[in-house]
Amino acid sequence: MDKIKELKYYIDSLCIYNLKHDRVIIALYNLLGAVDTEDVLDKESTFFRIVTEHGSLKRYISELILTHENIFSKASCAGNEHTLADSTIKAVSSDLRKLEEIASFAYEDVIAYSVDNDIRRVLKTIPAWDIGEALPPLSENWKDSIDDLADYYRDNGYGIFVKASAFSWRDKKLVPIESTDPILLSDLKNYEEERRQVIENTRSFLLGNPANNVLLYGDMGTGKSATVHAILNEYYTQGLRMIEVPKSAIGELNEIRELINGSPMKFIIFIDDLSFDSDDGNFSELKATLEGSLSVKQANTLIYVTSNRRHLVRESFSDRQDDIHGSDIMQEQLSLSDRFGLTVTFINPDRQNFLDIVKKIVADRELGDIDEARLEAAAERWAQHRGGRSPRGAKQFVDYIESAIKQNMDW
Repeated sequence: MDKIKELKYYIDSLCIYNLKHDRVIIALYNLLGAVDTEDVLDKESTFFRIVTEHGSLKRYISELILTHENIFSKASCAGNEHTLADSTIKAVSSDLRKLEEIASFAYEDVIAYSVDNDIRRVLKTIPAWDIGEALPPLSENWKDSIDDLADYYRDNGYGIFVKASAFSWRDKKLVPIESTDPILLSDLKNYEEERRQVIENTRSFLLGNPANNVLLYGDMGTGKSATVHAILNEYYTQGLRMIEVPKSAIGELNEIRELINGSPMKFIIFIDDLSFDSDDGNFSELKATLEGSLSVKQANTLIYVTSNRRHLVRESFSDRQDDIHGSDIMQEQLSLSDRFGLTVTFINPDRQNFLDIVKKIVADRELGDIDEARLEAAAERWAQHRGGRSPRGAKQFVDYIESAIKQNMDW
């Protein structure tokens, strides 16, 4: 059997790593099938263009392997690859051997197997694609890399969860967020007790211990959302992923949970800056999802919500017209907020805490010797001008003076 036919059969016979529907693999398959025909010129130029968009062939195919969702990658992510049948492991080894051969397919092979001299002369005018190097742990002898590959999935996840740590829910699909807020827990100043509660709850969740859905509420700019973002950045290497859901999609929360049901990874469903009108149907949807629906709570999912309102509902004047109705409204509001097992309150800092946050941010940025009295006076003017003190305002103030210092401007 010649090499061209063998590689074509290899693509047909992939079992665990079924990559037959990938755009590059399809283009390669079409090229292999056209090597001894006049179509080879079109198929080769198409393949060259597509594979070049992705860099080198080996790098691309190895990345497909590292990000593939299959029975082996999911089991490895959970540390359970040893429970798979021997036939499955043998199929993984066989696929890896075949894929390494496929990834090594070179431009020279097309020239060698083309029978028409005129076509060969034109083929030689098309540049060779880059074979390149595979991504670790698939540096060499792919079929012998099963243990290292299992370790990779355990550390990085599988499928789309390798490519991103955070996702948005759009049109009933998980869409990777390519650029997330890089903020770290160490970047957040003060509010240690508030963050400690959220951190400990998240750690318990990651360890498989009981954990609560969380409501972070309080004043604007106090670090509620930043705390959630920083927790993701701290723990994504331990299998934590985040799904940001808009208020309009609250009715689809059970669909999201069904989609990720059975995944060995841990997911925080994040709803930011949430509030409801008193007649908003999403209120009941969220209440049922938190507790009371027929869907069983999943061990791999928690819901974290931030809000500026303790009870999440904006009351209208008519809601307060009589005591009985007002009491009913309050009970309804509490019925939602009480379904969060953990509620953490963030309030604006007083003057001393605000100045303390400013000084800590300045110290982190190493802006040099700054007169403390001048810094405090300027920070106070900044807060007064913007209508109040908050950690967000402290950061914005330091951004301002850092920019001024670097431009040799007065602040």
